[in-house]
Amino acid sequence: MRNIIFLIIISAAFYYYNSQHRPDQSIEQPISVANQAIYDAYKNQRSDVQVRGTGIVSRILSDDLEGSRHQRFILRMESGQTVLVAHNIDLAPRINSLSEGDSVEFYGEYEFNTKGGVVHWTHHDPDNYHENGWLIHRGSRYE
Repeated sequence: MRNIIFLIIISAAFYYYNSQHRPDQSIEQPISVANQAIYDAYKNQRSDVQVRGTGIVSRILSDDLEGSRHQRFILRMESGQTVLVAHNIDLAPRINSLSEGDSVEFYGEYEFNTKGGVVHWTHHDPDNYHENGWLIHRGSRYE
């Protein structure tokens, strides 16, 4: 009888663990309200969407020097999605202290691509044609 109870307890624990820790569930984690718009835009392949969110710098890329210069880096969102940030450094200050692992809050325009998308217009618009965007890093605002 003791062995049967032991087997029932082990089976129940095994079932519970597997139902809570399936590898495919890690793809879609709970998403904060701030990051929901960018997640929805990516999922629905939408572009020209004004988004606000926060991510962790996973990679710093070289600047894009063709045309308007852009500081480029990749943020990993809490959903696991990555997004390229293209920050116009001809119109806004560069984030000189940026490092991998840093948190960056952003407000800009999202453009879909299959790699996770791009956020740009993270700066003021001197012509008042487009909504102003910004980046916040370590308490400083870059616009």
